Amino acid sequence: MPLNSPVPVPVYASSELKNTSDDAITTYLTLGLPKPNRFVASHTKTDIRLIIGYCAVTIAGVSFYFDYTKGWEFTAPWMIYAVVAYFILNTVYTGPLYSLHYTYIYIYISNMAPRQLQIQSLSKKLSSTYKLHFRHTSASGKVVQEKTIEAPFSKWFSADGTLHFEPFSEWLKNEIKLVQTSSLEGSSK
Repeated sequence: MPLNSPVPVPVYASSELKNTSDDAITTYLTLGLPKPNRFVASHTKTDIRLIIGYCAVTIAGVSFYFDYTKGWEFTAPWMIYAVVAYFILNTVYTGPLYSLHYTYIYIYISNMAPRQLQIQSLSKKLSSTYKLHFRHTSASGKVVQEKTIEAPFSKWFSADGTLHFEPFSEWLKNEIKLVQTSSLEGSSK
């Protein structure tokens, strides 16, 4: 499956290596598995963050509009409420970014059976190690597998920064039972 990165990424920029690896996880789980076993990415958390962000920007825009058209005397009594609401929305929007140990959360839902795979990734600024924390839950909500794994980026990136998808997908298959099962079920069909 030719899912290698077409453009090499800088090998000394851990954020670029992490982002490319994160994208490869999404590609693998949504396109790399056999069709009946593919996962669907859940964008609920992203959608909620977008709604909160748009609400904050709308409050700022409406406040500016009324202040510009009606003047300060008209908007002064309401401005404190707008500023407080904007501050609260932005705190809710950015708070999880600073409080989470892991930087990005994926939630995948299987097409075949109602099962969920949550993946969080982390790579520290000057580190060459990629960490994944994943949690597989069944339809009943029971945790089937929860594990934190790590590997060096050099395991699937070449010296010029090209992602080699095969070693990366093999690493995922070896560590995550659900991914291994999904890929094995598809190869027998």
